[in-house]
Amino acid sequence: MTRRLSPRTAFLSLTLAGLCAAAPAAKAQAPDAAALQGWAEDPPVLSALVAFAQTESDLRASVVRYVEDKAAIGRRYPVLYSSARAARLRAFHEGWRARLIEVDFNSLNQEGRIDYILLRNRIDYDLAMLDLAEQRAKEIAPLVPFADSIRRLEETRLDRRRADPRESASLLNDLVRQVEALTAALVQEAARRNGLVVRRGITPAIALRAAEHVEHLRETLKNWNTFYDGYDPEFSWWVRKPYAALDAAFSAYAAAIKAHMVGIKEGKTPPIVGDPVLAEGLQADLAVEMIPYTPKELIAIGEKEFAWIETEMKKVARDMGFGDDWQAALEHVKNLAPPPGEIPWTLYDIADYSETFIENLDVINMPPLAREVWRFAMQTPERQLYNPFFSGGEVTRLSYPTDGMEHDQKMMSMRGNTPHFNFPTVQHELVPGHHLQSFMNRRFNSHRAALNWTPFWTEGWALYWELILWDRGFARNDPDKIGMLFWRMHRAARIIFSLNYQLGNWSPEQCVNFLVERVGHERANAEAEVRRTARDAPLYQIAYMTGALQIRALRRELVESGLMSEEEFHNAILIGGPMPIELVRARLTGKKLTRDYQSQWRFYNEAGR
Repeated sequence: MTRRLSPRTAFLSLTLAGLCAAAPAAKAQAPDAAALQGWAEDPPVLSALVAFAQTESDLRASVVRYVEDKAAIGRRYPVLYSSARAARLRAFHEGWRARLIEVDFNSLNQEGRIDYILLRNRIDYDLAMLDLAEQRAKEIAPLVPFADSIRRLEETRLDRRRADPRESASLLNDLVRQVEALTAALVQEAARRNGLVVRRGITPAIALRAAEHVEHLRETLKNWNTFYDGYDPEFSWWVRKPYAALDAAFSAYAAAIKAHMVGIKEGKTPPIVGDPVLAEGLQADLAVEMIPYTPKELIAIGEKEFAWIETEMKKVARDMGFGDDWQAALEHVKNLAPPPGEIPWTLYDIADYSETFIENLDVINMPPLAREVWRFAMQTPERQLYNPFFSGGEVTRLSYPTDGMEHDQKMMSMRGNTPHFNFPTVQHELVPGHHLQSFMNRRFNSHRAALNWTPFWTEGWALYWELILWDRGFARNDPDKIGMLFWRMHRAARIIFSLNYQLGNWSPEQCVNFLVERVGHERANAEAEVRRTARDAPLYQIAYMTGALQIRALRRELVESGLMSEEEFHNAILIGGPMPIELVRARLTGKKLTRDYQSQWRFYNEAGR
């Protein structure tokens, strides 16, 4: 069913809140509210979309140009850690920074000012990431002394200069001997040291990055060879055999690094290998996400949220007859898993319940096409090593045991994916969560997703709904409540363990033990969670709860004060597109922005729970 928006709802959802307050007279004004009716219908009322387009950001085309030009340069200079790639990207970013300064900030509409700040922050972040890449290139250099030779081969081709077949064959032949010698030395050293080689300045994380770079160089060499082989007879005559030998040598060398310096053995669960960025490394991420808190302050927020959730867990445990032993109640819920093959059908029922419940609240517009097109698929056993739960979107992938898993793996997967644990996460992944976010991102302000995909907006929004639905009595029974609190506790725990890991305070094993002992995870699922944390962006895991708390604080400011209805608030967030929540706040309040605007919103208020 498609409801008609009230004029006030349509106005605040589709027009630009700041435009009304701050746009100069020369800029397009907000269209008549009645013209905006019907954007969510299937098919939509086209005049509503025309009205929306007339009030878009002044910098939309600039953002698209930045994103597309950066991507084009990345494709033109595809060799990672290449000095040529770094130099070209640095010139690109610095050139854009200079051009951005030339813009008359005050002449922009509010959406344009928001995009100005987003673009400015992204350029600063991209430059910081170039510095990080250069640092990492130096760290892996001792393990990849041949990297520059492969780089030059491919970049010469991309510079539109022809390779000399005989010289190329000689170079590849020399590289075969070099790489084979490196592999042999590593294998021999491993034999003397019981299989694990430790070299000064080379951590397992650096070694893994080096092995992955060897694989990248192998693919680079393949691209170079494919361009000539079979098309240039002289090239094929000279190069085909040394190329095949070097391809095999790269494969063996990457495997040797993984086995003897990282500890990844074929047929065995890989160790948890990560690269903590430490306090200094977190600064660029906190800046681009506009989080004005220190890591220590964020950990304290996580601990306060964890304590509140644990208190609620005890209340539910008492209602279930387990006293204050909430972990006993959790254990009971873990054993309520359906038999193999039944999980998709259980989750279809939960999805139907969730959408109906939220529709009846009348707090967000849910386009009927978005509800029609989502579907389920099953997560592979390999992927479950990194994500033992859901991964959402239009195609949402479910985790559950397969017949090829070992018995212990089957049991842990079932116990971690009971319907009551899945209950709060179905809407998180579908509607109004990630699927609806993606649906809207592709249709409104789509330039922002490419520029500023931020987990604080993406994951924060999905978890925010879990918080709101808890307050609205969403749970069907006590096991559902345990499931909702379990995941909420898990997201508070993510702040605590992931930041302690990134700061170098906790080892991966300490993180796993924390999730098992304090949150109640199955060990295999806890290991998968930490493995994912070790490979994700540094702030990704804290973004769930932190982003949700930001949106909840903004809801109190705008909805509970009576300035907006819930429907207006929720629609406006989705239509605005991904951005740090502080800029969502600026967009919805029409806050006066300056070109040098910095993060300043201290959103957390424990007393306001």
